[in-house]
Amino acid sequence: MTSIDYTQASIWLPLFFFVAMGFAMLSYVVLDGYDLGIGMLLNRASDHDKDMMIASIGPFWDANETWIVLGVGLLLVAFPLAHGPILTELYLPVAAMLMGLILRGVSFDFRVKVNIEQKPLWNLLFYIGSLIASVSQGIMIGRLIVGFDSGILGWGFSLLVGICLPAGYVLLGSTWLILKTEGQLQQQSFRWAKTSLWLTGFGIALVSAATPYFSSEIMHKWFAWPQILWLSPVPLATVILFLLTNRSIQSLEQGANKREWLPFTCVVAIFWLAFFGIAYSIFPYVIIGKMTLWQAAAATESLWVIFWGAIIVLPTILGYTLFSYRIFKGKASALTYY
Repeated sequence: MTSIDYTQASIWLPLFFFVAMGFAMLSYVVLDGYDLGIGMLLNRASDHDKDMMIASIGPFWDANETWIVLGVGLLLVAFPLAHGPILTELYLPVAAMLMGLILRGVSFDFRVKVNIEQKPLWNLLFYIGSLIASVSQGIMIGRLIVGFDSGILGWGFSLLVGICLPAGYVLLGSTWLILKTEGQLQQQSFRWAKTSLWLTGFGIALVSAATPYFSSEIMHKWFAWPQILWLSPVPLATVILFLLTNRSIQSLEQGANKREWLPFTCVVAIFWLAFFGIAYSIFPYVIIGKMTLWQAAAATESLWVIFWGAIIVLPTILGYTLFSYRIFKGKASALTYY
């Protein structure tokens, strides 16, 4: 790649919005990922535990979804030449995801307001909405990685990611429950976490092995010398985090330590590393092999206007997210709406 002058506003402004959009999307995947995971686990819990699981995400889940609004908003306003092709390619999974999220939102409220005999129906719909949203997001990530390859292998890879991402969300959800609950539900969460941990590891390994196949450029970025040397800590750190997560879960289950925050922290770190891998593979493209972030960006004058809004909105959302987690820290209490 030729030398790029990053002091020019026409260069660093698109890069700023690319990083901001990535940060918003990663925040959404981690934060809404654990409550989507709890939604998918809801069908496996007792009625009493279902209420406690919902109580553990109740104060946060609306705010968690703010991040996807911010991420998509930045795509629409900062990269207007890209959002048309991207949303055209992802029309069906985006539509399915929105239906899943709407179903979750409706079910979340209705399950506590309907007659007791109708409650299982809304619990089931909350589970279905969580599953649809998670699978759709996995398919979208897969389609983005393969550059919207329309061949059978491209779609097969995307469906594979669509299966693996829900396992990662379930891992996030079960480690969140370890942190926020006690007693029988926490013991059940240990078992859910151990099962989903290895499914998530299998998914990340499979995606990591398959991704370079679809792009010689990605293959070169990871495996050419000396990149392979300075990038090697990424997979090594991921393996160490998986082993540390497994060990901390077993240690907590046996009562050998009280660091209930450790499994969830390790899983969040795994997601950060996986996201770094995807971002590094994609950069500087918005659509792999077709459109760079500078080709897709809005006019510099427009980006300046958006920039002043973004540097106010982004810290504000980050601030109230941190504030809400500080206020509602500790174990979840029994679900009540009065």
